[in-house]
Amino acid sequence: MHILILSASVGAGHLRAAQAMELAFRRLVPDAKVSNLDVLTFTNAAFRRLYAKTYLDLVNKAPHILGYLYDLMDRPRSPQRRSDRLRVLVQKLNLAALIKFLKEDPPDLVVNTHFLPAEIISSLRRKGRLDLPQYIVTTDFETHRLWVNQPCEHYFTATEEGALYLEHWGVPPGAATATGIPVHSVFAENKDRAACLRRQGLVGDRPIILQLAGGFGVGPVEVLYQAILRIETPIELVVVAGRNQKLQARLEQCSVPAHHRAKVRGFTDQIDELMLLADVVVSKPGGLTTSEVLARGGAVAIVNPVPGQESRNSDFLLENGAAIKINNVATLTHKLSALLADPRRLATLKRNAQRLGRPRAAFDIAQRILGETAGPAPAVSR
Repeated sequence: MHILILSASVGAGHLRAAQAMELAFRRLVPDAKVSNLDVLTFTNAAFRRLYAKTYLDLVNKAPHILGYLYDLMDRPRSPQRRSDRLRVLVQKLNLAALIKFLKEDPPDLVVNTHFLPAEIISSLRRKGRLDLPQYIVTTDFETHRLWVNQPCEHYFTATEEGALYLEHWGVPPGAATATGIPVHSVFAENKDRAACLRRQGLVGDRPIILQLAGGFGVGPVEVLYQAILRIETPIELVVVAGRNQKLQARLEQCSVPAHHRAKVRGFTDQIDELMLLADVVVSKPGGLTTSEVLARGGAVAIVNPVPGQESRNSDFLLENGAAIKINNVATLTHKLSALLADPRRLATLKRNAQRLGRPRAAFDIAQRILGETAGPAPAVSR
């Protein structure tokens, strides 16, 4: 069996979901050929910049425009809608190499963690130019009209609400299942807290706050960091600057009050241990990052949600009592101080987070797909 996982490097979340699915399939069917490809590697630099870099530019410089576009495109689609037909045509022209690849060496099935390849495959299938089973895995707590790409064998969503919303757009009842967002298999591993503290160089005698800046270390990270350091309650603070070495150097120069301990990290492959140890994670509410925090049972302090998918993720966390929301930096110190001063409230947030966590979502999705295509998949011990 050849399983092909397709994603797009539009932010890091879709790629992390694809990696989680790849690892799950490799463990469940070790004899299968499992390929994990970023479809933007099949296109030219201009389209890659338009599709990926422009998105990141809007996130950082004009998020409200991104929110407007998100809502604008979450509207009914019809064969007569010229903008949809033009968009798909442009995508096909710029991803001709991907289409050639799929036709010349078709896999047994495709799993999409971004809607771009799913849209191309469904269009080719409707025209009879490709016969390729595909599955779609969404990566936020609510879904969007662009995820609907028929024909599709099955959709996997983070929540029941997300599945129902796909049905609203025409997905057949029962063709979407709420499984959670796939996260790396390491988040399903039981780890000893004391051992994690030693490996991460932390003591654990006071609340631990983890501040995340995304893989690229963007946003008002320094301002948030300094606001957290103004908390009067003694804390252990870990800030992860991602791959932004200049940001890491600036953070390391910041003065840390004597009653706190602080560590500045660059990119790390041990984020699951930091999330396991953290009482509160200060972060933007991206779908993958949030799912990882929930898998480790940490409370979320939401900052700077991007209008659109992240604002909806924020709503989900708040509705389910797993987060607090910090609307501006001026109140961050106060709101985190109040949370740390109320251990019962913090414990409730963490319990709710753990209840929402789906650390084995990737395995659940993979087993469902394998069960449909090749009979029951082997059970994996939990």
